[in-house]
Amino acid sequence: MTKDNKDGSSFISQSNKQAMRNPWVLGWLGLLAIVLVVNIGMISTALITSPGLVEQDYYEKGRDHEENFLKKQAARNALGWNFKLDVPAKILLGQSAILRFSVVDKVGVPLDDIKVDVKAYRPSDVTADFNVVMDSFAPGQYQTKVNFMLKGIWELKVKVTQGSETYELYEQRISVTTL
Repeated sequence: MTKDNKDGSSFISQSNKQAMRNPWVLGWLGLLAIVLVVNIGMISTALITSPGLVEQDYYEKGRDHEENFLKKQAARNALGWNFKLDVPAKILLGQSAILRFSVVDKVGVPLDDIKVDVKAYRPSDVTADFNVVMDSFAPGQYQTKVNFMLKGIWELKVKVTQGSETYELYEQRISVTTL
């Protein structure tokens, strides 16, 4: 039962007993609908897009991160190699860029009996990652052409194999831009 105004219309107020005409009930139902729509949108986005966890064994790597980092650093220091990755200052989307890697041993002799791999790692999308093998063009000098098909942040990881030993020597973060 509602109260009527002098002109015969009913009040819409807190004292109104018809729930669906009460502004408080309508407000709470509207808020509930908004929360449900946002949650459905977030769940759909989570199921459709990449999870962002691109490392296959991220838990094991993270658990022993400091120990593994110290082991890698000690192995690199024991080698005594000097190395450098040359990356162009500006890398453009869809255009070839030349990456160069130089390496010498403890006494400055260029290393020629190695295999140099570069992994282009995209932190936000594992499907875009790729590996390239660098070709030797001079003693201790290696190079390759790469073409990045997505703009944004990439990490370059250099892995060197000498005989049966493999060393992860270098990591560098780069940015691929458009014109």
